[in-house]
Amino acid sequence: MSNIIPVEHIESRIYLFRGQKVMLDRDLAELYGVTTKRMNEQVKRNIKRFPYDFMFQLSEKEKNKVVANCDHLQELKFSHQLPRAFTEQGVAMLSSVLKSERAIQVNIAIMRAFVKMKQVLYTHKELALQFKLLKERVGKRLDKHDAAIADIFEVIRRMLVFESKPKPKIGFRAEGTNKLTN
Repeated sequence: MSNIIPVEHIESRIYLFRGQKVMLDRDLAELYGVTTKRMNEQVKRNIKRFPYDFMFQLSEKEKNKVVANCDHLQELKFSHQLPRAFTEQGVAMLSSVLKSERAIQVNIAIMRAFVKMKQVLYTHKELALQFKLLKERVGKRLDKHDAAIADIFEVIRRMLVFESKPKPKIGFRAEGTNKLTN
């Protein structure tokens, strides 16, 4: 099941609200294969499992912001219901109220997506810190090469911001097969 839902699809459904990474009830219900109404009924029945740091309701302004920025959420524009936002812990708690096999597999995929995002963020922060320290040390000893080195640092900084994409495999195809050989 987790192979059926690409991590990139899940990552594109993780938003930043109130300083927290969250997923909206509508996106989660779609992934779980249930209606938003059904999922929210289960949440209401088990509301003690969802404190504010696990789940909160978006304000009207927040709802309008997400509708304006996300094409797949355009139908929320006409909904009188304000979406619920689930933090990583709230998503994990959903597996205890949605007990289907699909819910378990979807939760595993979502947890992997959150972990991947944290790893990428940590790596970018660590690299940015290392380059900042290097720039500070080297910057004190530079004379005529300042502009060239500043350009190099700018290119590296842009590379850190640019999200890497999967690269095509390189190699030769053996006759009669689709497999790549080196």
